[in-house]
Amino acid sequence: MPAGDEEQAADPDLLIDFAEVTLRRNGRVLVGPVTWSVELDERWVIVGPNGAGKTSLLRIAAAMEHPSSGTAFVLAERLGRVDMSELRFRIGLSSAALAQRIPDDEIVRDLVVSAGYAVLGRWREKYDDVDYARALDILESVGGEHLADRTYGTLSEGERKRVLIARALMTDPELLLLDEPAAGLDLGGREELVARLSDLALDPDAPAMVLVTHHVEEIPPGFTHCLILAEGGVVAAGLLEDVLTAENLSAAFGQSIALDLIDGRYFARRTRGRPAHRRST
Repeated sequence: MPAGDEEQAADPDLLIDFAEVTLRRNGRVLVGPVTWSVELDERWVIVGPNGAGKTSLLRIAAAMEHPSSGTAFVLAERLGRVDMSELRFRIGLSSAALAQRIPDDEIVRDLVVSAGYAVLGRWREKYDDVDYARALDILESVGGEHLADRTYGTLSEGERKRVLIARALMTDPELLLLDEPAAGLDLGGREELVARLSDLALDPDAPAMVLVTHHVEEIPPGFTHCLILAEGGVVAAGLLEDVLTAENLSAAFGQSIALDLIDGRYFARRTRGRPAHRRST
């Protein structure tokens, strides 16, 4: 144990508290070192190019991965010193990896309600009427109540995204993590989802949220903070309006980027200016 390690303690006000966290695989650094924290009422977006380490960082926050180095507290529990499976019950996660595991014949209401057992597919679990009532209420909150009796394989991509978010909310999580929720959606589907996520972000009773995206156009109004990654490192982190700038995006994506804010939504485009070099700190 490193000197002084035993003196480190969780900050109860922080749902995520990472200090110099790094994740390595086969000698390659996927993300890090990253120092980052999330408080109870914050809504964070993580932005960066492909390979920046966004999903790797989110997997640590979801208690799906142990960090290779550094100190990681999630919900005031130190990763490496807590039962990860128990911790995951307190975290809502919507991701493409989960979506790929769902059977096409799974009924939507069962898919949502089964989150309470952290399983996919009905087996021998027993659910009460109150569980199904909650599942329907949550589906309604994301605009999916009419999908309850459908099978997952018959849903459009946008409908699937909404159902997965409902499943992530079923256990009343303390932390909600969304990994590229708008990926693969057409314009209408994206705008519908962004509106639903904005409603959720503006709800004071909603859990703290972290959303991963490649595209600033997918950032819902109501999100408060931003973490920009490039090549595994932090370009900038803090309040959304301070961090999400043309300069920081240009540095992260390695080209000259212009950024516009219109009616509370961000829009980015490449310009003919001198390409910026990616940088990380």
